[in-house]
Amino acid sequence: MNKKEIKAVLSSFSLFKEMNEEEIEKIVDISISRQWLKGNHVFLQGDPLENVYFIHSGKVKIYKSDANGKEQIVAILKKGEMFPHVGFFRKGGYPAFSEVLEDSSIVAVPIAHFEKVLIQNPELCIKVFKVLGEKIVEFQDRLESQILDNTYEQIIKLLVGLGRKDGIKKENGIILLKGEFTNKDLANMIGTTRETVSRTLTKMKKDHLLEVDANGNILFNPEELLDELF
Repeated sequence: MNKKEIKAVLSSFSLFKEMNEEEIEKIVDISISRQWLKGNHVFLQGDPLENVYFIHSGKVKIYKSDANGKEQIVAILKKGEMFPHVGFFRKGGYPAFSEVLEDSSIVAVPIAHFEKVLIQNPELCIKVFKVLGEKIVEFQDRLESQILDNTYEQIIKLLVGLGRKDGIKKENGIILLKGEFTNKDLANMIGTTRETVSRTLTKMKKDHLLEVDANGNILFNPEELLDELF
């Protein structure tokens, strides 16, 4: 990807849309692009913080792993999203692993240089912190759900959240969530087992709260699912 293509990619991100030519060129000049193949890691947990990444195409999983190898998925990121969501204005290592789930095109910007650009552009800095703030709220909600809700309630909130973020709106309030999340993925997002998720989804199908089509897509009405919480 040449500089002109990198500029086009970064300009498509809401963070940079209101920057003038001179400002965006400063970021383009320090950016590099790379193609990542499925199964590779962009960085490992604990690696020195070096870059902030912007996804042009593909899908990346951010996850943590404990001493026993148990995985906790933090986020599944797609085109138009940046990562990591921590690391600005501090030293240290990446707080999680980042695994490429499908071949991806990603633009990397060195954090040290990006921080200088943020300092020089207060409006851009505010936009970045807004994105980070939204992620903090999302993580707080998930943590609160794990503490206060039973597994059934956690799965409902997870499906509704994924539907709002990644789902496709259909008629009559129905959301189609593409079958790109396995039961194991869903389980690792809320710290439960694949078997528990499978049993819960089967129960929801029997209760006519959701459907799974021939392609493995999940269809549901989020309002009907949320009604189950009360």
